[in-house]
Amino acid sequence: MDTNISRKKFLENTTMAAVAMLLKSAQGFATETQQKKIRIGVIGCGSVSTQYLPHLEKSPYVELISACDIIPDRAKKQAAKHKIPNHYPHIDQMMRGPNFDLLVNLTDMQEHGRLNKQALLAGKHVWSEKPMANTYKEGKALLDLSREKKLRLWGAPAVVNSPQFAFMAKSIREGKLGQVSSAHAHYGHTGPTWSAFFYEKGGGSLPDLGVYNLATLTGLLGPAKSVMAMTSIVTPERTVDNKGKIKVDAEDNAMVLMDHGNGVISHVQCGFNYFDPFGHEGKGQEKPSITIWGTHGNMGLVGYDWAPSGVDLVTHQNEKSQRFVPDPGGYVWQEGASVIAQSLSKGTEPLIAVEHALHVLEIIEAARESGNNGKKIKIESVFKYPIV
Repeated sequence: MDTNISRKKFLENTTMAAVAMLLKSAQGFATETQQKKIRIGVIGCGSVSTQYLPHLEKSPYVELISACDIIPDRAKKQAAKHKIPNHYPHIDQMMRGPNFDLLVNLTDMQEHGRLNKQALLAGKHVWSEKPMANTYKEGKALLDLSREKKLRLWGAPAVVNSPQFAFMAKSIREGKLGQVSSAHAHYGHTGPTWSAFFYEKGGGSLPDLGVYNLATLTGLLGPAKSVMAMTSIVTPERTVDNKGKIKVDAEDNAMVLMDHGNGVISHVQCGFNYFDPFGHEGKGQEKPSITIWGTHGNMGLVGYDWAPSGVDLVTHQNEKSQRFVPDPGGYVWQEGASVIAQSLSKGTEPLIAVEHALHVLEIIEAARESGNNGKKIKIESVFKYPIV
């Protein structure tokens, strides 16, 4: 064995082997079941489900089988609204109910790892809202379990699916920016009020907001090799709808530096203390939230990466800013589970990869560790790059 095999070559070999195995599994699933529609069980019928369920309902590859929520009335209402035949107050009951193929996990982020594991053990594929687990170790164990069970596991966000992401990736690959040197991304608002879990241990602005920018920048610039960060709590108490006044335990302010190798450094800032006149959704925002610089040009993603509205590009050949890809097409942030259902049905491999979600999870954990001890943290995980 060549002990001097490069990190890049190792990544290419192992990722290609894993993808080949999993693609074969997905193709086998599509062939064996001989069905067009993927049967789906949705757990978590709160705010996020109001965006996911209409998208799933319209997909020709989806059959909604069950809805589940620990607040039974929410599951009942969503089941009635979207013509879902079964609804349950507990995952155990849903697993004993009519069979389905894919669990779509839209619960509080602290519950994702536990519920995703239960679904995999029950023989279900999993699409999980971010993050896929609470720690890198837990996430890696889920990935290992999915492979052992010959099942598929994916984690949000779906930012790599946007045409703006594809344009930026292509521009970098074609050398339009020259030698890429650095990037900056930001995403924040004044903080959600509808639930306490955002501010409790395992919550925070990094897995809720920063996760998007981390996925985008690593997707464009390559896996992070190391991370340094500072995190803080700006607002130590919050008032939320479901629990009233609470103590904030998770970071509501974060600055993260990533080293992507070859001299490329990027920065992500996120938080729950950002006033924005354009609001959380950023409608009408004409300024970029992500900017990438190189020796021959720079480009900025207009709007948020989960809701992009164009890419502004300046190069040494054309110093006047031009806007490209102003239309996101059919891309929406809540499309992940629908895309996965299509993938499973057709036996194809999506751009969204569990290894990428796991890498972002390791970065989040490393950022918190660095914020606590002031040290640079090495990142071990990798994913297939370039994505497009």
